[in-house]
Amino acid sequence: MENKKRKKPKTKKYNHKVIKIKNGFESRNFVYTGKLKALLIVTIFIFVILVVRIGFVQFVQGNFLKEKAYQQQTINQIISPKRGNIYDATGKALAIGAQVDTITINPTKLVKSNETDTKDYKEKIARKLSEIFSLDYEDTLNKVSSEAQVETIIKKVEQEKVDVLKQWMEENKISVGINIDEDTKRYYPYSTVASSVIGFCGNDNQGLSGIEAKWESVLTGTPGKIVSSKGSDQQEIPNAEETYISAENGSDLTLSIDLNIQSIVEKYLKQAVDENECSRGGNVIAMNPKTGDILAMASYPDYDLNNPFTPNSALAPTYDALSSEDKSKALSKMWINKSVGETYEPGSTFKLITAAVALEENITSTDKAGDFYCQGYEDVSGINISCWTKTPHGVQTLRRSLCNSCNPAFMQLR
Repeated sequence: MENKKRKKPKTKKYNHKVIKIKNGFESRNFVYTGKLKALLIVTIFIFVILVVRIGFVQFVQGNFLKEKAYQQQTINQIISPKRGNIYDATGKALAIGAQVDTITINPTKLVKSNETDTKDYKEKIARKLSEIFSLDYEDTLNKVSSEAQVETIIKKVEQEKVDVLKQWMEENKISVGINIDEDTKRYYPYSTVASSVIGFCGNDNQGLSGIEAKWESVLTGTPGKIVSSKGSDQQEIPNAEETYISAENGSDLTLSIDLNIQSIVEKYLKQAVDENECSRGGNVIAMNPKTGDILAMASYPDYDLNNPFTPNSALAPTYDALSSEDKSKALSKMWINKSVGETYEPGSTFKLITAAVALEENITSTDKAGDFYCQGYEDVSGINISCWTKTPHGVQTLRRSLCNSCNPAFMQLR
């Protein structure tokens, strides 16, 4: 048997030749790295802007926005404190606080079922308010028709007019929208007495001149308030919790001025000014020589403390012809306390010092007869200086020279 060689199995031949594809290959399964970076940068940028904005709102605008939110969400009703009284040395009241009322309205609460009825209702209220308190109707109607939460109609109203308003509100069954709030008004029982010293207050009970202005921090006290909440519609939230902060009344002041002495001094000051035709007025200070207390300080012309913006008798004849600016200046001059608000040459007041020095140096004595002679003038280095009076005083003692305020006598002490 013929030996046959076992055939080897045929092996598959592979073509290992690499074929290069000339066309570009694009994959749709991946996001470009460039786009991812751009998206990341934009995201970080927006995040940084948000952080900066939040920081600005929190730290820069925080207090302002907090205050704004408080104003939008709360209603503050101010409670006026009672201003302290001013007394003279004997306990008589020179300035007191009288009880009055302030009338305010809530325009948004003055409504009816439809727009026409609401308009008529507001016109009716405006007409009555202007009638009771002698106000301009158009101005009152504008306040009644406004969108404000609160409008002030009139301040410092006397009880008689308030009673008329209350009766009208009761007759027309008006229970909301018109408010009557307690207030105080400054009142001066003695009108013109010590006017330049005491001074006066404005409509808000703030001192504008004199003691009233100088001691404002002591007299005024600290206002109180009632704090309640309101919603986004700016209406008060019913049954919301209220915070009540009571007012602290001002302190009283007692002056060294004696009302009796002050009245006497003012009487004779007026008489002296009128008799001597002193166009610039005059002023007097009465002092206790042992303690230095001021017992009286008077200026003339004076003015009415209860009507301080009304010109006095000296200013009234020319007041209406003045411009607005000149009127303000004239009133300021009328209010001034001449004793402390104007400057003067020492003049005759310095004669007290001259007399005291003469006595201390034994140049003369109080009642040495014929020690001085006034002929109506005195020659000083070739210049004749006249006495203040046209009639010479003649022979005088130091006491009499001081009583006469004699210029030549005191020049003779040189």
